[in-house]
Amino acid sequence: MAAVDRRLITHANWGLLGCTVLLFLVGLLNLYSASGARSEMGIQVAPYFQRQILWGGIGLFCMFLCTLFDYRHLKELALPIFCLSVVLLIMVPVAGVTVNGARRWISLGFFNIQPSEVAKISTLLMCASLLSRMKPGLGWREIGLTLAITCIPCALVFIQPDLGTTLNLLLLIGFIIIYHGVRLSVYKVAFLLVPPLFPLGWFVLKDYQKQRILTFLDPSTDMQGAGYHIIQSQIAIGSGEMWGKGFQGGTQSLLRFLPEKHTDFAIAVFSEEWGFVGCISLLFLFCCFLMTIISTARDSKDRFGSLLCAGVFFYFFWQILINMGMVVGIMPVVGIPLPFISYGGTATLVNFVLLGLVINVSMRRFMFKVS
Repeated sequence: MAAVDRRLITHANWGLLGCTVLLFLVGLLNLYSASGARSEMGIQVAPYFQRQILWGGIGLFCMFLCTLFDYRHLKELALPIFCLSVVLLIMVPVAGVTVNGARRWISLGFFNIQPSEVAKISTLLMCASLLSRMKPGLGWREIGLTLAITCIPCALVFIQPDLGTTLNLLLLIGFIIIYHGVRLSVYKVAFLLVPPLFPLGWFVLKDYQKQRILTFLDPSTDMQGAGYHIIQSQIAIGSGEMWGKGFQGGTQSLLRFLPEKHTDFAIAVFSEEWGFVGCISLLFLFCCFLMTIISTARDSKDRFGSLLCAGVFFYFFWQILINMGMVVGIMPVVGIPLPFISYGGTATLVNFVLLGLVINVSMRRFMFKVS
């Protein structure tokens, strides 16, 4: 038993753990600066900084718990977990609480839980469980079945409305399917039929979501409204220049010109304070972080574990790409946070849980036969 325990510890993905802790510490440092505001009493720090420390501690503990069991049991538990998350999403319009004008949370008394974040875990598990039972080279029947089941939470999240999380879930599902393997004939038909469907998506968007896209195309059309976020973000990034203004030296942040500086636009605060060099360093850290995840997917000896890790990789990859893209103005603002850098209680917890599952797979990748 002791030999087995040593083997588990030896094969744990320590590089991923190191990158995760380092990213979280960078996020805390950035959040401390973003939460500060100048006043007659000096720089006052907002309470959400302390809450992020608490969520981080809980997240690290949950990450540890996720490494204690054989992850293959999740293959059978995926359906119950998925159904529970769907029930929670259904409860949001009925018993949800409103925060900042949006009803996306359920109150548990001492804290609020965001079911759409829980749905990310359950959808990933369900998708990996379904696909692991199918042979690579998926046809339309297998793809249709997978989409019909896993897109249920996507529809429930979209009507909240939460376009950012919906987009994140759809990208997660789509790229796990591609990773598993799709027939060439499916690609041919998809390239012919999918592009003409994109314009139809315009008609299902809310008015404010349409405005975000129009503002993305030309922020100057609404400089005091939807375009204000992008313009102030670009000013903050540009003012950082090569080396930045130093810790808590960003005027856009401390003087409250930059909106949502602790959530969606947290990277703009980092850019103003640490400049181009700091951004490149952070981007390199994110690349190392992603590489450690995909290496575990590659080395996994069973199909479910490989799909699980690949899904976590795509989840983080698209969040990082879209958030950075919308902050610099090359993508529409869709409300997707930057992992570990942006503030978010449930989101932080979900991030740690997903990475705990990846470490779980890495710890047990040499214990089973290839499947």
